[in-house]
Amino acid sequence: MAEEIPTYDEFMLPVLKFLKDKKEHKTKEIYEAMCKHFGLDKQKRKLLPGGKSITYNNCSWAISHLKIAKFVEPIKTETGKIKTGYCQITKEGLDIIAKYKNQLTRKDLYDNSVAYSEYYKKKSKTKKENLEKDFDIKESPEEILDTEYQKIKDKLVDDLLERIRGISPELFEKLVVDLLTKMGYGIGEVTGQTGDKGIDGIIKEDKLGLDEIYIQAKLWDENKKVGGPEIQKFVGALKGKHKGVFVTSSDFTPAAKEERADAQKSGKNIIFINGKELANLMIDYNLGVSLQQSYDIKKVNNNYFDDFED
Repeated sequence: MAEEIPTYDEFMLPVLKFLKDKKEHKTKEIYEAMCKHFGLDKQKRKLLPGGKSITYNNCSWAISHLKIAKFVEPIKTETGKIKTGYCQITKEGLDIIAKYKNQLTRKDLYDNSVAYSEYYKKKSKTKKENLEKDFDIKESPEEILDTEYQKIKDKLVDDLLERIRGISPELFEKLVVDLLTKMGYGIGEVTGQTGDKGIDGIIKEDKLGLDEIYIQAKLWDENKKVGGPEIQKFVGALKGKHKGVFVTSSDFTPAAKEERADAQKSGKNIIFINGKELANLMIDYNLGVSLQQSYDIKKVNNNYFDDFED
């Protein structure tokens, strides 16, 4: 079983070898064959944020680059219409298999395909002396975008937590209630009883308030974690209620998690949200953040083109 998902460069030669029977093959069929070839039963379930399989993504990019190099070609019907999702190997593709028996990279495509080198020169602004560095990038564009997006999001989480820890406990309670309300749990309100019996807010899941979620919000420094005693107090404050959310700007100790487990055995459903989880939820539900810039990633809508009459 492979430990890592192969890069799209590493998919190229196995894809060509699979296609060397000169038959028409569907992309999904090639993908399944590659998963079997590399032993990627678990890895093929790993997803990019958009929900696309990383394995399928890398396999698709490999096929795309092989098509640009004219080592693989799309299938056309008798009327000249492209047969969506199908491809087959070319004579040049068969020749390259004989030349590169162990590995094939984008640099090899550049060196052996006029079509690929011309395409690369036209699309890439990379200077000739930096080509090697460019070819050393193994991640697909989606993976690079995902990595850079995660870096930006991680910094935003840190910035949010710094800002949160600078507000008052009363405003923190309001923030927590606002978030849970925005998440769609119901109508929220701050109880206004700071320091009382462990309840800082209530979410009414229905308009009549027949079902409620109790909230405890602890605005603590990152070095001070919520322990077992705080959870005991919160469980006691739930009384006849069975749902509670305990939110902190710091984190929870193992003892706190043990207390929650004990409470759950007695029918209490208690959710923990620590500082990083809180910041991530605020980002996901657009609370306390504003959109700076967005990028729409689009793809060809094959269904649109399939609707055309031959």
